[in-house]
Amino acid sequence: MSPDRLFRAPIDLHTHSRVSDGTESPGILVRAAADAGLGTVALTDHDSTAGWSEASGAAVEFGVTLIPGMELSTRVDWSSVHMLAYLFDPNNAKLVAETARIREARLHRAEEMVARIGRDYDVGWDDVLAQTTPGATVGRPHIADALVARGLAATRSEAFAGILHWRAGYYQPHYAPDPLLAVELVVAAGGVPVIAHPATVSRADVALDERMGDLVDAGLFGLEIDHRENTAEGRERLLRLADRYGLALTGSSDYHGEGKPNRLGENTTRAEVLDRLIARATGWSPVYA
Repeated sequence: MSPDRLFRAPIDLHTHSRVSDGTESPGILVRAAADAGLGTVALTDHDSTAGWSEASGAAVEFGVTLIPGMELSTRVDWSSVHMLAYLFDPNNAKLVAETARIREARLHRAEEMVARIGRDYDVGWDDVLAQTTPGATVGRPHIADALVARGLAATRSEAFAGILHWRAGYYQPHYAPDPLLAVELVVAAGGVPVIAHPATVSRADVALDERMGDLVDAGLFGLEIDHRENTAEGRERLLRLADRYGLALTGSSDYHGEGKPNRLGENTTRAEVLDRLIARATGWSPVYA
């Protein structure tokens, strides 16, 4: 590690707290990162920066560098594409307005899904709200937790594979911007965008390759390649795209606490990549311990 760096490895650039669909508070998440031996962690709750303040205080307390971020929902046709955004200005008016629109759409989508599920199963909206914290971005993981609490599924994973799977007939899409607009918004807010887990089975048919030139021209920084859900074939495709367009490659856990099997630090990002990411950002700064 360069003596000039203010952060330490290992580096995990994708985690979630209870502000979105994780199971731990931002502060507890940062403490868990320290306990797991991480030197740097990014908080990337879905479409929200509400956890930044608490996580920042915990980073100083527990000796971990925090990279404030967010996982922005985007869509290509009917397919979901997630955009990790790092070190942007959380008060940028256009980005704030867009994320508020996404959260509102998520909420209405969740309410409609629960109403549909409730016609066939003993679960209601109050059950979902019981699984959230004030100000949280309500979404399908909270519905899954409600199904588990009501004994209708054993785990979140079982709920997603069963009642919440699109084949079950309850799934509803929600508004999300095109990835190009998301990149433009993040860059305009001084942030650094990276496409999250773009090579999973569910995203195998998303036509990102033909869009990549425009995304790079707009300021796309990298691709999250080291993620447990990326397929081996997909990783090879990502490597080719990264080489062609000069994109950075990141790795991370996508940790959700007890909500998913992902463990902190199971995939990490090279320090040289984080150096480049920090150098590009102009909207916000890392929180150094």
